[in-house]
Amino acid sequence: MIDLAGWAERLGDLNLDLLFGVLTGLLLGFAGQRSTFCLRSAMVELSRGQARRRFAIWLLAFGAAILAVQAAALAGWFDSDAAQLMRQPGTLSGAAIGGLVFGVGMVMARGCSGRLLILASTGNLRSVTAGLIFALTVQATMFGTLAPARRLLAGLWTTGVEGNVDLLAATATGPLGGAILGVALIALAAFLARRHEVSVTTGTWALLTGVAAAVGWITTYALSQVAFEPITVESATFAAPSANLLMTLLSADAVRSFSLGLIPAVVVGAFLGALVGRELKWEGYGSAAQMLRSMSGGALMGFGGTLAGGCAIGAALSGTAIFTASAWLALLCFFLGAWAGDWIFDRRAAETHQQVRVQR
Repeated sequence: MIDLAGWAERLGDLNLDLLFGVLTGLLLGFAGQRSTFCLRSAMVELSRGQARRRFAIWLLAFGAAILAVQAAALAGWFDSDAAQLMRQPGTLSGAAIGGLVFGVGMVMARGCSGRLLILASTGNLRSVTAGLIFALTVQATMFGTLAPARRLLAGLWTTGVEGNVDLLAATATGPLGGAILGVALIALAAFLARRHEVSVTTGTWALLTGVAAAVGWITTYALSQVAFEPITVESATFAAPSANLLMTLLSADAVRSFSLGLIPAVVVGAFLGALVGRELKWEGYGSAAQMLRSMSGGALMGFGGTLAGGCAIGAALSGTAIFTASAWLALLCFFLGAWAGDWIFDRRAAETHQQVRVQR
């Protein structure tokens, strides 16, 4: 048994919290890169009625996150009531509106926030640009010119309780019900993965991508039980941490925390994954129109993800794994937004282009 209290005393509570963020980020970055995990690709496949390879990979990670977190709860290693996402009031209007905006944005940027960070780590300059716009917009939405709009939209419809709504408690199913759902989702994902020739190696990395979200919850919860300093019980998310990291780099005023270690570690993990797979490659924009679309998508994701209370990782993986109502609503609206964005920017444009070719 790990003497966590002893490690906290030797290293310091905040340093250990930072280390847990690094460990979670390394796993998430490496596994996410090797598995090609991407919410945008999965949602586009689903919206077109073609739940294939990309959807199977995402569903493996999604099911693994749920199963790992709920199994930890059953074992007494985690309590969702202590999670920051569960303790703060949930905004359902924010989840719905922000989810729709985020969904459209990730189609325009051709990648969800998590995928952009991973691709940026492998030499994709398009993702670097869109990711920086994402981080700047998050900062503006949290504390800047867009903050009044966020507060207005978030206040339209809240959970009406002190904290968020725990769907497992509300349905009286508890962690066991959540674990059973996780097993069912993994079984469905495994069926789709086999049908669409997803390799065992890729599938394993997809499962570990989901496990990374559980690692964050479990480690920060365990530390919060023995630490003298107040420790936030949290897991992987890219919205708020990306803005905080950006401001830290600009001001050099670092506050040691899980989130501070997370994003740099994801970058390193994804880089190592691409290095192992020999997938490092410089890529840029092919046209000004492509650049404008990508940057606009990054801005929409920044505003939408902050308003929704989480991004493709924070809400759709970490948040859903602990069954907060706002996270599940955000996930639904991510899909609806992706469906709308795909129809507007890709499918309709392709149909118009095809019609023009036929007429010629």
